[in-house]
Amino acid sequence: MRLAHLPRILAASVLGAAALAALSGGTGFAEPSAPVAAPPAAPQIERVGAEETAAISVDYSVSSEVTSQTVRHPGATYVKVHFGALSLAAGDYVTVSDPSGAETHTYHGAPGRGLRSGDSGYTLHGDSGFAAMSIEGDTAIVTVHRESDKGLRGLGASAPVVTIDKFWRGYDEAEYNAVNIGLMSVCGSDARRDVVCYQTSHPTQFARSRPVARLLIGGTSACTGFRVGDTNRLLTNNHCTATQAGVVSTETQFNYQCQTCGGNNPYTPTKVSGATLVKTSASLDYTLYSVNNFSTISSFGTLYIESRQPVSHETIYIPGHGDATAKRLSIYETAGGALCDIDTVNLDSVNTGYLCDTSGGNSGSPVLATSTHRVIALHHLGGCQNAGTRMSLIHPQIIGLIDNTP
Repeated sequence: MRLAHLPRILAASVLGAAALAALSGGTGFAEPSAPVAAPPAAPQIERVGAEETAAISVDYSVSSEVTSQTVRHPGATYVKVHFGALSLAAGDYVTVSDPSGAETHTYHGAPGRGLRSGDSGYTLHGDSGFAAMSIEGDTAIVTVHRESDKGLRGLGASAPVVTIDKFWRGYDEAEYNAVNIGLMSVCGSDARRDVVCYQTSHPTQFARSRPVARLLIGGTSACTGFRVGDTNRLLTNNHCTATQAGVVSTETQFNYQCQTCGGNNPYTPTKVSGATLVKTSASLDYTLYSVNNFSTISSFGTLYIESRQPVSHETIYIPGHGDATAKRLSIYETAGGALCDIDTVNLDSVNTGYLCDTSGGNSGSPVLATSTHRVIALHHLGGCQNAGTRMSLIHPQIIGLIDNTP
C-alpha cells in the first residue's frame, strides 16, 4: 500500500483569506513570521482504495492437487480478497499469496466452519462471507491445496469450493491524489524521514516507533494506530473506526517500514485483524480496541500514556503512516531546523497544537514527549498548527482498561 506523497503546502495555505489579509495589513498576502493557531479542521479519514465486484470460483474439476486463480488489478497497491463461500473438504486448505509467495495467508475453512488455530487472520464486512488479509501489490494468487482426490470424492468435481464475489484494491497515485485533496498538513518543507533513518542518531525514538501500525479499515480507508500498555490493547481515532463492525473490518499492520533510509523498500508487514471494541469517544476522538493473534505482534513492543498536560514548547515527535506509506518519523519542524515542540498547549478545549509535519493516514498517530517518550496527545487534525487530543483528557477514561506500568 505504498503511495506517493502529496504535493507540499505552506502553513499559510491552510489559513483563510481573511486571516491572510489580516497578516498583511489587509492589502495583500504575506506569510506569518510566527506560528499561527488556525482553528482545527474537522477530522477526515484517508481513502486509499475501492471495492470491485468479482465472479471467480475454484472447483475440484482439475485432477491436480493444487488449483489456483489470480485476482489482479493492474497498478493496485494492495489486493484484499473476499470469499463469498469457502467449502473445503476435510484436510484441504486455501492460501492467498503474492506471486512470489513471500506474503501468504492460509485458511482451512470459513470462520466457524473449519478455520483452525494457527490460520491467518480475517476481517468481516457485514455479510455472510469473510475477507482474507490483504496482499501487498496488484496481484493475489488464490490456491486450493488438496489431500489427493478427497475433495473429488467428497464434494463432486464441479462443485465450487471457493467463491470470490468481490475484492478491494489500493488506488494508484493519480487516484489517490484525486480523492484525498486537502489532507496534507506539511508546515513548510516536509521534514519527515523513514524511521530507519534515525536508528543510529535517535535510537530511542526509533525504538518507540515499533509499536506503531498502519490500519486498513473496511478495505478502503487508512489510519495509524499503536499498541498501548502491556496487554492486548490498541489506540486509534474514533473518526477512523467507531463501532464493533468497524473494528472487525480492520487490519492492523506492524513493521511496514523501509529497510534502508530512503530506500522505498518496506518489509512485508505482520497483519492482524481487529477483535473487540473496548471503548470509544467521538468528543475526544479515540477508539481503544483489541486484536486477534496478539502473540504475533507482541514483540513489536508498546507505548505508555501520560496523565499530565503538555508543557509549552516541550519537544515532541510523531511516528506514523501519513499517506499510508511506510512509517516515517516527524522529529524536526523543517529539515535541519528546529525540533518539533508544543506550540499551543490548549489550542481549544480538547487539542494541543504543533507544527510537526503530518498528512492523511497520520490520524491515530501517537504524539510523544521527548522527555519521557510517553504519549502526550493523540494526533487527529491537520491545519498548521496540527493538533492532537490531549492525553490528559483520554487518560482518565481508559486507564482502568490498560496496563500502563512500564
